[in-house]
Amino acid sequence: MHDDRHLVEGRLERAMRQFVRPAQYAGRTPLTLSVWHAPGEPVPVTEALAGTYESFECGTAWGAPWSTSWFRIEGRVPEEWAGRRVEVVVDPGFTGDGPGFQAEGLLYDAEGVPLKGIHPRNRHLTVAAPAAGGEPVHLLLEAAANPAVLRDYEPTRLGDVLTAGDRPIYRFRSADLAVLDEDVWHLVLDVEVLSELMRELDTGRAARHDILRALERMLDVLDLHDVSGTAATARAELADVLSRPAHASAHRISAAGHAHIDSAWLWPLRETVRKASRTFANVTALARDYPELVFACSQAQQYAWVKEHQPHIWERIKKAVADGNWAPVGSMWVESDANMPGGEALARQLVHGKRFFRDELGVETEEIWLPDSFGYTAAFPQLARLAGARWFLTQKLSWNQTNKMPHHTFWWEGIDGTRVFTHFPPVDTYNAQFHASELAHAERNFAEKGGASRSLVPFGWGDGGGGPTREMLEKARRLRSLEGSPRVEIEKPSAFFEAAYAEYGAKAPVWSGELYLEMHRATYTTQAKTKQGNRRSEHALREAELWCTAAALRDPSYAYPYDALDRLWKTVLLHQFHDILPGSSIAWVHREARDTYARVLTELDEITAEAVRHLGEGAPVVLNASPYARSEVVSRGGELVHVEVEALGTRSLGEAAGRPRGPGAHTAATRESAAIVLANEHLAVTVDSDGLLSSVRDLARGGGGREVLAPGTRGNLLQLHPDHPTQYDAWDLDAHYRHTRTDLTDAESVELVEDGPLRVAVRVTRAFGKSRITQEYRLAAGSRRLEVVTDIDWQESEKVLKAAFPLDVHAERSAAEIQFGHVHRPTHANTGWDAARYEICAHRWLRVAEEGYGVALLNDSTYGHDVTRTPHEQGLGTTVRLTLLRAPHSPDPETDLGTHRFTYALLPGATTGDAVAEGLALNLPLRVAEAGAVGPLVTVDNPAVTVESVKLAEDRSGDVVVRLYESRGGRASATLTASFPVAGADETDLLERALKPADTSATGLALSLRPFQILTLRLRPV
Repeated sequence: MHDDRHLVEGRLERAMRQFVRPAQYAGRTPLTLSVWHAPGEPVPVTEALAGTYESFECGTAWGAPWSTSWFRIEGRVPEEWAGRRVEVVVDPGFTGDGPGFQAEGLLYDAEGVPLKGIHPRNRHLTVAAPAAGGEPVHLLLEAAANPAVLRDYEPTRLGDVLTAGDRPIYRFRSADLAVLDEDVWHLVLDVEVLSELMRELDTGRAARHDILRALERMLDVLDLHDVSGTAATARAELADVLSRPAHASAHRISAAGHAHIDSAWLWPLRETVRKASRTFANVTALARDYPELVFACSQAQQYAWVKEHQPHIWERIKKAVADGNWAPVGSMWVESDANMPGGEALARQLVHGKRFFRDELGVETEEIWLPDSFGYTAAFPQLARLAGARWFLTQKLSWNQTNKMPHHTFWWEGIDGTRVFTHFPPVDTYNAQFHASELAHAERNFAEKGGASRSLVPFGWGDGGGGPTREMLEKARRLRSLEGSPRVEIEKPSAFFEAAYAEYGAKAPVWSGELYLEMHRATYTTQAKTKQGNRRSEHALREAELWCTAAALRDPSYAYPYDALDRLWKTVLLHQFHDILPGSSIAWVHREARDTYARVLTELDEITAEAVRHLGEGAPVVLNASPYARSEVVSRGGELVHVEVEALGTRSLGEAAGRPRGPGAHTAATRESAAIVLANEHLAVTVDSDGLLSSVRDLARGGGGREVLAPGTRGNLLQLHPDHPTQYDAWDLDAHYRHTRTDLTDAESVELVEDGPLRVAVRVTRAFGKSRITQEYRLAAGSRRLEVVTDIDWQESEKVLKAAFPLDVHAERSAAEIQFGHVHRPTHANTGWDAARYEICAHRWLRVAEEGYGVALLNDSTYGHDVTRTPHEQGLGTTVRLTLLRAPHSPDPETDLGTHRFTYALLPGATTGDAVAEGLALNLPLRVAEAGAVGPLVTVDNPAVTVESVKLAEDRSGDVVVRLYESRGGRASATLTASFPVAGADETDLLERALKPADTSATGLALSLRPFQILTLRLRPV
């Protein structure tokens, strides 16, 4: 037979485009429009119903950026349409290739009850099927004029309502009543499924040619001038190939409806409230027509918004959950970033998410659902299991630029040895549409063939919402068992995981350690003030809970602020969403985030101050929220005082002298030629005439001390690189940035500004480009850390600023703090996996070491680092750099411009335990207040066991909850002693539910922890 495939396929494509698809609606009649432009921010439907409407014509421009217009849509079903399927079809003019980015309309009935969302691939609302002639139509459309911000990653002012202007950005195209010709509509879907499948089949397979000839016969009987009259006959020609079952060996796909809704990204938080409502209205409406639908939906925060703002939709969600059409998933408050949230914050993501789904919907979620976060901490497996989760799902690793993940279904092993059964859908998208190319890719790509036979496909429009459509559900029906295609079963994700575990759990491979995303590495740095706000809020919450607990135990009249702390935690957790904390949202989001963090910190200061007042009256005291004892210099009314204070306790400042405490504790500053030497009993630091560190000597090592800096190098060298990612401005720090750099060695001034005896400091000022930076090297009596307090007016464009410390340490690997522990990463680039990890995330510290000696770099708000092996004339050293600031232009054209203040510190001679304790000290400054002196609430006699949080139980029983972990990577035995009488104690899960009684003795609770084990204890006070 002659090969005429291309002719038939071309004939089909033209017939569908020109004749068949336009015939899906057999008749149209325009509806009458009127409009009310809401002033300012969005308003509830009750206010819109009372608005003053004016006549509006299709074709008219509308919608200044970020504004909202309400359209009345009115008409009457023509008498001749009686008995037909009549729909309202609305096109407000939304544009963009991704419907999920334009899911911006919500239809209400005349009473203000929300009905269904509208977006470019889902414009209809069924009026009646069958309709009655003369039936009136009265609808209200809430249309949000949200601009398409991300256009080729070019700078734009559209990302903030303050700069977006007032020029209308849309033109209303049409609003019609129409008759859906169901025969034609089904014919379109038959053809799409078959033609898409045909193109995926190899030309050597008979099935491909059978489909081609069936499509050709369909075209032969279809009258293109009477598509409606011949559609049923045309469909009959396709019935045979559509009925052929899939092969027994066909890949099995578990499909779950999905609508990834970024809680903020190219839109502000307030808009996500409405995006969730539109999408959830769509899904609950769709479930009425397709009872097989299962919609997997994460992010408790979005449910909470809908519950508050759209009670009708909330009731429909609860019904859908009860009916099995809706599957709450994810177990978290939001789909957070999975690198930068602190340990307790990540635990609270799970606590608040799980609790919401349990209390509000009666569902005990069992999976972590993070398809789009930018890499995943190795602490997650343990946290997941401690929260009662059994499964983990992600998709983002398919974006790796260098290395392909070797598994799709596997056990993920965390730093403590805990494993969680994990799936990484081989379809490589979380917004699938049931296109044959997606399903074929899932089957070809699936790495576990031969051992496992199934994978998961999340389907539906997403990113900005939208969700599944009726066309997708129709395709799924046709693909349930179709020759040449994987089998498709719509079911809950839990059903997939149970089946996959039963089939493959005993044989699945293991991936140990972090799931590092080989992309989006700049998200550790972009929007520095957002990251700083998160870090400080996390620590302020920790401190507030501690002192509030102390006050509640000490003073029966004190009311523990459960509601305020709950609300503040949820605010911080929301802002850990994977586009807010990583810095990849629009300017509006980060402007609001800065203001929000300021309010959070102010309120937490007030809460802490109130709690401290209930600790009793007395002289000024120093409060230490760190779980380690401190010996530090603090300021009391402008006077420096050296104070020693217990872990988690207080110390009266009346006991502290305005002079160094302890033998040999001192600081001194001397001049040596053009340099200034700062010294105390631990360190001697030389600051040269360029304001750089020319020497850092660790005096604890004999023979004049050990030089920390590599020979011929200088420390705290600020380095400026051009920063032009290939595509994703805010997200990416591409490897080519390292090809060019400028060392900032010129100093305007280097001056001694403090000269002991309790602290010495040198201030260095530099100017470069349009920016100016002032840094103070501070060395306090008794301290082993050299602090670098930095103030910068950052005015650069598309640059990245790093601070380099070339160390005379031969380190094979670095250790970086993560949640509840640390991870090791090679300093070499032997493999593609090693080389791709050229920018890494660390929390409060990063340490490099050789046998017997280590150096740590601490920070109070920085996450991005890089570590490289650096040869010098005497051997091999290690250079550690902090990534301080960037200046990308998209999606925020003024990212990070302005003033910043942050601190980092060098800690020579640091063990892992030193890094843990000093990192906490830098992030939890001693607090001076008027209060009574109180001892620690709890003490632990092994410094390897770190107390993470102390709080009252969430059930308001008055029980005290203590969360702690082994922080050094070894086994640890310890005794925990409470300062209050304890009637009993339990080990619990993260949600404070008892697992087993704690091992109690006369001296306290006996603890035995494996490396990096997290332990939550619930103590019942007498």
